[in-house]
Amino acid sequence: MSSKTIFMDYTKSDIINFALVMVVALVVIPFTVHSGYWYSSILIPWLCLALAAIGQQIVMGYAGQLALGAAGFMAAGAFACFNLILRVPDIPFFVALVFSGLIAAAFGVLFGLPSLRVRGIYLMVATLASQFFIVWMIDKFGWFKNYDTSGIITAQDIVIMGKSFTSPLEMYLVIVVVVTVLTLLAINMARGSTGRNWMAVRDMDIAAESMGISLLRTKLQAFAICAFYCGVAGALFAFTYLKSLEPVAFDIKLSFKILFMVILGGLGTINGAFIGAAFILLFPVLLNSVGNNIFHGAIDATIISSIEQVVFGVLIIVFMIYEPLGMAKLWENIKKKIQSYFAYKD
Repeated sequence: MSSKTIFMDYTKSDIINFALVMVVALVVIPFTVHSGYWYSSILIPWLCLALAAIGQQIVMGYAGQLALGAAGFMAAGAFACFNLILRVPDIPFFVALVFSGLIAAAFGVLFGLPSLRVRGIYLMVATLASQFFIVWMIDKFGWFKNYDTSGIITAQDIVIMGKSFTSPLEMYLVIVVVVTVLTLLAINMARGSTGRNWMAVRDMDIAAESMGISLLRTKLQAFAICAFYCGVAGALFAFTYLKSLEPVAFDIKLSFKILFMVILGGLGTINGAFIGAAFILLFPVLLNSVGNNIFHGAIDATIISSIEQVVFGVLIIVFMIYEPLGMAKLWENIKKKIQSYFAYKD
């Protein structure tokens, strides 16, 4: 395909790929997938976690800031959306979603401040505070949970223009729209001057500052946008997948899972967020399927879970040593080999 841009910063190949993805997401899947399980347990959580992984990609892959605590920002967005719908009469769902992201972004700025003084593993430990603080705050103050004593709050229905979107297919379509818009925004930012500033700070912040790039603005901007994406993802995750809100659902294990998605998918790549999220979600399903169908349940569930963790750990080490760009780079290499093969045949 030609690399010449034909619309904004998009090439003909980009537009064709985008059109194909939209056809699959909005036409092929709705007309071929009729199982509620696939929507509720596979597609919906995949898109939600991929959106959170895009946020993590921005702050870690593009801006080069080691941050851990994405699940905390997801919790902030989820409970913000719950309270906005609960306390603001007739607020549109998408408006509540945007404000939820902005509230999470405020936390991102607050906990991104240490990036101005520390870096590396010290920054990761500092940002870890956001995970524990946000979850503790929601747990401590009953107002966030509407003083519910059960500890688990049922999420409200998604209502758009007077229509309730409650079926798995309807909720999937809502998520596809949101994820598509935010993914395009992330691609535009990554390819534009904003992304160039992030990568300049990532590669050598002293040189970037000498070129006139503000480290304060660039780093805090990356943290804010990361938290915004995680906040929106958290709200969608709670309202469409969990269908409930409880702080324990946004624990440190979820933050590590999102971190693994970014590393395995490929640092500094938007499509790596989707590839990594798909692998992290589908690999345990594959292991359980093998254990149940081939070994007929003879392998204990705890052993399967341990195998899953071992494989993730080994893959992270292998990718960080041999292929830092992760599965996204492997996919690109495979595509190039296929294209060169057919070009040779012609």
